[in-house]
Amino acid sequence: MLTALGGSFGDRPDALRVAGRPGSYEDLLGAARAVAADIAGAPAVAVNATASLETVAAVVGGLLAGVPVVPVPPDAGPAEREHILRDSGAAEITVDWSRRSGAAPSRTSVLPSSGPGGDPDPALILYTSGTTGPPKGVVLTAAAIAADLDALAGAWQWTAEDTLVHGLPLFHVHGLVLGVLGALRTGSRLVHTGRPTPEAYAAAGGSLYFGVPTVWSRIAAQPGEAAALRSARLLVSGSAPLPTPVSQTVEGLTGHRPVERYGMTETLITVSGRAGTVPRPGTVGTPLPGIRTRIVAEAGAGADAEIGELQLTGPTLFAGYLNNPGATAASYTADGWFRTGDIAAIDPEDGVHRIVGRASVDLIKSGGYRIGAGEVENALLDHPRVREAAVVGVPDADLGQRIVAFVVAEGVTGNELTDFVAARLAVHKRPREVRFLAELPRNAMGKPQKKLLLGGETG
Repeated sequence: MLTALGGSFGDRPDALRVAGRPGSYEDLLGAARAVAADIAGAPAVAVNATASLETVAAVVGGLLAGVPVVPVPPDAGPAEREHILRDSGAAEITVDWSRRSGAAPSRTSVLPSSGPGGDPDPALILYTSGTTGPPKGVVLTAAAIAADLDALAGAWQWTAEDTLVHGLPLFHVHGLVLGVLGALRTGSRLVHTGRPTPEAYAAAGGSLYFGVPTVWSRIAAQPGEAAALRSARLLVSGSAPLPTPVSQTVEGLTGHRPVERYGMTETLITVSGRAGTVPRPGTVGTPLPGIRTRIVAEAGAGADAEIGELQLTGPTLFAGYLNNPGATAASYTADGWFRTGDIAAIDPEDGVHRIVGRASVDLIKSGGYRIGAGEVENALLDHPRVREAAVVGVPDADLGQRIVAFVVAEGVTGNELTDFVAARLAVHKRPREVRFLAELPRNAMGKPQKKLLLGGETG
């Protein structure tokens, strides 16, 4: 997994820089071995996944010891943090970057007995929001991660000669798996900017840049900083669709049209544009080696329907949802294909994929995060003055989608409700706007009609 730490690329004193702090491969390996010695035999460990060298050492230490690591969002509220720790059974650890160990750890850990069984190399348990209920633990194996990183290295011509720059969270696939483990597997130098600001990206001097649409939107708004990226080799956008105007503006300022890719926490990255090609705006490329995809239209649409649910299979898929075999089974078709829940179209001539939309309005993609509307609704309903709540995502030029809450309540302001949610969930899950209604539109079964709310005529 960690080719760079095995001596394949020498010991670079500037191998990684996280939020302004430098570290070498030797530094990282020593700190990670100290972590591995502390956690040997544990069923799982959790780390407060700040943008720091300590987080990197904790994850690498878990991989060395064979102990699954659970990255916890640093802005998680008490209820969310408690759920993650309780569900995973992980003990939270702290890391001392200055502490070093030269001893190689033994790999003796196993998954908790309640987890998806049978796979010997669980590496990470990432918690991801679904459409309802609390986040689910997605178990990712070392084999799946390695397969994905190798496929992406080929697709993006990613080598040890690159300097990767990004400022993405270290508790998601994009920032942690691609943005940290990818650098340690390819041997590329890593510069994590702490926060993904245009100024930080411009100053980093990278050849390969990762960002979510919000990052590229902000870079597009600052021509001076954007011009500094002209010396880059490849820009990559993911986690949500990149608006065509943003793509075109970035290309005009940097000389590079960002390559888009598609994936989920459960599947890792499965479809991507390629380095050396000119991507078509609004498309996410073709399947990576080993990945098969298909479009399954809704019942009654006909066998020749052009769009439908994207389903896929391949070596990068997750081992299952922790403690939730029912949800794991439901995420697959009867013939073993993973159901993404995304609506897509595939060009019959060249196989290029285009993501049309989400099968459910209840999964919101905002600022690169996937946020379940039900989770935010439940938090709002915990407020004593809120009687009803419905949460939707509405188009936003900066965030992709912004969270808007429609509530039936009295004696409380929108700002108070926003703060209430932010105190209980991760801050990025707070509503950006609260609209008050006399009642929510509902169907005959009593279910809120969110499409009517999205029409903007109800409040």
